[in-house]
Amino acid sequence: MDKPVSDAANDAIVSGYNNTGEVDTYNHCVDEISQKVERIEQKMDEIEQCTASTSKKQVKASKGSSSVKDKHIPGLKKHLQEASRMEAAAAKRMQDLMRQFGTILNQASCLATLCFSCLDLRVTRHKFAWPFMQPVDVEGLGLDDYFEVIDKPMDFSTIKNQMEARDGTGYKNVRQICADVRLVFKNAMKYNDEKSDVYDMAKTLLKKFDEKWLQLLPKVLEEEKRREAEVAEIKLMEQLAHEAAYAKVARDVSNELNEIDAHLEELREMVVLKCRKFSVEDKRRIGAALARMSPENLTRALEIVAEADPTFQPAAEVVNLDIDAQSESTLWRLKFFVNDNLEGEGDGSGLASVDDDDNNREEDPSNDNNTNNIDNSNKNNNYKRKREISDAIAKAAKKKRQKPNS
Repeated sequence: MDKPVSDAANDAIVSGYNNTGEVDTYNHCVDEISQKVERIEQKMDEIEQCTASTSKKQVKASKGSSSVKDKHIPGLKKHLQEASRMEAAAAKRMQDLMRQFGTILNQASCLATLCFSCLDLRVTRHKFAWPFMQPVDVEGLGLDDYFEVIDKPMDFSTIKNQMEARDGTGYKNVRQICADVRLVFKNAMKYNDEKSDVYDMAKTLLKKFDEKWLQLLPKVLEEEKRREAEVAEIKLMEQLAHEAAYAKVARDVSNELNEIDAHLEELREMVVLKCRKFSVEDKRRIGAALARMSPENLTRALEIVAEADPTFQPAAEVVNLDIDAQSESTLWRLKFFVNDNLEGEGDGSGLASVDDDDNNREEDPSNDNNTNNIDNSNKNNNYKRKREISDAIAKAAKKKRQKPNS
């Protein structure tokens, strides 16, 4: 009868792990690598987000949660300065347009030198303009239904205040002013009867205003077109700057992965040297244990082999697994995996992780319970750390194959 797999654990132990100092050294190495991998994963998430936003032609600002600071973005300062200059120039041009628009409302001249400052009669001083200069006195005039008819009251004094506002609440462009001026007259025409004087005043002034607006409109259209091109240019500059930043992050990630690979290779050599080689009997028992695993766990075990050997095809119709050809680190990972999962499946014949000397040693009646508890705790911790080291090595090897191109 075959020896139970769990009884073979004595033959599959890393003798060096019995040395507490060496265990601590390996533990420290694994912890350092884990922290580095976590940082790299965060950077990879940022790179993926940047790639996704770029594919949708969206510029995603890297403020707040992003770890990529402006100082690391090549040329970003210059791009931001240029964008700021363009924004300031656009704001100045818009202010100029607003001042020209203001002449339509406030400046008197007769067919003067500036084509947009001339009004035959100033709108706000026109003989028909007085009903529109201030907000409608609803209570004083007894207009109880005014707010039922008019959704948004408007008047020239309110427009003037909005044009002069400097706290960010004012108009953003000339079209907003134009809309409110029209609203003044349309409200009057909406509330008053067509035969009333106020209706006639509003209609007359609206016509005069539209004539002057048509004179200003070409400049408005020219500015809007220019501003649209500038906004597109600014967005493109920002996008290129952030793409350059994340390209640098990708290169840094690649370099860090190379460093971790070298560190892991060194750690691998250290660990393998401390491992007693698996015997033919050890390998046979691992193969027998794999045969007893559920289909899901067997698939995962084959994936473990594929992680160390990219040429191995775990999903092929016919899978030929040569246990004898596997590396020591792969065999250790399979051993840990078999041990965990056969116990979870209730097989009871997993590869237990205990030291050679512990299994071969007869119990000493003089050892008290405290000593036994400490020994068991140490063995469990050693087993856990050995598995972490094996998993870290395999995980890093997998990441190396997936690392971004520089």
